[in-house]
Order: sequence, then structure tokens, then C-alpha cells
Amino acid sequence: SKAFTSLSLAHGLSFPVATLAKSGKMAPVMAGQLLLGGASYGIRDYMQVAAIVLGTAILSLGKKKGGESHSTLVGLFFILLSLTMDGVTGGLQKRLKADMNKVGIKPKPYDFMFWTNLYMMIVAIFISFVLGEFTQGIAYCVSNADLWSLIIKFSICSAIGQSFIFYTVAHFDPLVCSTVTTTRKIFSVLLSIFTKGHQMSLQGWFGVSLAVSGILSEVHNKVSHSQKLKSKVSM
Repeated sequence: SKAFTSLSLAHGLSFPVATLAKSGKMAPVMAGQLLLGGASYGIRDYMQVAAIVLGTAILSLGKKKGGESHSTLVGLFFILLSLTMDGVTGGLQKRLKADMNKVGIKPKPYDFMFWTNLYMMIVAIFISFVLGEFTQGIAYCVSNADLWSLIIKFSICSAIGQSFIFYTVAHFDPLVCSTVTTTRKIFSVLLSIFTKGHQMSLQGWFGVSLAVSGILSEVHNKVSHSQKLKSKVSM
């Protein structure tokens, strides 16, 4: 998914379109869990996802500033592939968790993290060799020694971030993880408003309100479901 997103930007997809497309990540993840993971959702779940996706999209459009931006068909093709991979990944993670529960194995976040990154590394190395970019990349890093410290810092930050992501996937659900990664943009915008005094248009506030209503509805739904389970266990 990340590779296709990078390829879409490299092949002429405008950044606003890429941001808007990734704002709708929850939709393909939900579809993937329905088709590949055997999940089932109610009307309320669909409405919550729609509110969060639409709210984030409206906020993204509201932040767009002057000047026209154009996107190529190749760029659009790659961003669609990226969203498809998001859906496939979410569905397979859901199925894997269900299969592990059937045999009595509790999924562990760092197991997910290790094996995912191992296969990502193998695929990345293979593709870089096929494209003849592996030795070029190493040579560029060797000739620009300052890059190594930046790469190490990036790797540490990525590892810390992935720890939270895979914890959410292992203990909750891929769709919950997608909800978190989608809505973090909302809270980043609110944080910048309250700490740095940034301004936001009426359209932006409408998008935030719509997304937050979807988030609060989902939280209320999860809390109510948890309380019902506890009451059944106590009886």
C-alpha cells in the first residue's frame, strides 16, 4: 500500500488528491474484512464509517489552497491499487486473527510486526535488485554520510509508531486501527488550532464535526457492547 502511494505521487498524482483518497481508507478496509475476513456489520457501523470518511474528506478539501493541481491516469491507477491493498491487508488480518482464535493462539503485536516487516524487507530488496536500484541506493548513502543518522532516526520513529499500530490490530481490529490512523488528522488539525492559533474555515469545522460525531458514535457503541458482555459474564 505504501509503495503504491509513493508510486502514485512519483507518477504525477497531485498531493491533495492523494490525501483525499487516503482519507477514505476505512471504506476499502471494511470491504476487505467483509469479503476476505468474514466480518459482518450493521447499519450503524456503515453510518459511522461514512461520517468519519466524509468528515475527513471535507476537512482535506477545505484546506486546499489556490492554484490548480492536475493528476495523471497512471497516478490515479496507483492510488487505487494502494486502496485495494489496504482492503486486502485488512481482510487477511481479520481472517488470520479468526484462524488463530480457532486454534487457541492469542495474536501478539510484535509477532505481527516482525513477520510483516521481514517480508516487506525481502520484497523491497528483491524489487530494488530487479530495477537495478539497490547498488545505486547504497552508493548514494555512502557518498552522503549525513543520511545515515536521518535513516536511523526515521527507523526508530517508524518502529515506535508501528508498535502502536500492531498493538491495535492484535488487541482490537484492523478497522479500529484504520479508524485511528484516519482520524489522527482531525486531532492534529485541532491541536494546531489550539496550540498555534491557526484558523479554519466553516467548511473545515463542518468536516471536523461530522468526523467527530462518527468517532463518538463508534466509541459509544464499543463501550455499550463491552458493558453488555460484562453483565452477561457476571450473570
